[in-house]
Amino acid sequence: MREALGAWQAPESVCWHITTRDTAGVSRNEYASFNLAEHVDEPLARVVQNRQLLEHHLQARYGKSPHLNWLTQVHGTTVHKLSEGLVRPVEADAAYTDVPGQACVVMTADCLPVLLCDDQGREVAAAHAGWRGLASGVIENTVACFTASPCRLQAYLGPAISKQHFQVGEEVRQAFMDASSQSALKSSVAKAFVDDPLNPGKYYADLYALATQALNALGVMRVYGGSACTYENRQHYYSYRRDGRCGRFASMIWLRAS
Repeated sequence: MREALGAWQAPESVCWHITTRDTAGVSRNEYASFNLAEHVDEPLARVVQNRQLLEHHLQARYGKSPHLNWLTQVHGTTVHKLSEGLVRPVEADAAYTDVPGQACVVMTADCLPVLLCDDQGREVAAAHAGWRGLASGVIENTVACFTASPCRLQAYLGPAISKQHFQVGEEVRQAFMDASSQSALKSSVAKAFVDDPLNPGKYYADLYALATQALNALGVMRVYGGSACTYENRQHYYSYRRDGRCGRFASMIWLRAS
């Protein structure tokens, strides 16, 4: 069950923000103009300046910029629980916090950013969900961090590559099938992969559907977003599948500080 893009009304105490590549920044060429990733082949000074510009933008828009916690993402399933004062990036693909003013941040350029919060607006999390992380359980691990029950959680699926542009091999489909323990879930997972009639053994994979299935299976039934394609929207989003060398945009969520 998934609602339309832009329909998410998070609790009042929850702030969330997704950057775009066409924000006025200092990145150049294929990284233009608002790349936020340090691991791509762009001078670090430009990335640092873009991150500073982001903080200024958040302060102007929300009244106060949160502390942005940048992860070293490795397509895994580790969730880092943030605490006040965290300044050093850690190796993880999701972040959770119940501390106001601490932002959970993930960077993507085709992979799926998943933002979560509880109905009371006391806990938030962000997950970087590419196909490897999805198949291995990054969503399950992130939901498990919440003290609120899954039925009291809601999720937003940010911009990612859409099914019609995400061709994968049999090994990807099989990874999801192997991870599905219930026969009913296997049937749903199979429907998220459409055969490529011109390339036997190749499929078009629906990351939005796979993430929604994982969330619903856990009891998270209110899932919003899931229709903005990074591949198709060159103006707003970076896409690794489309361009190869490219920057990364960021999706973040945090609790308002009093």
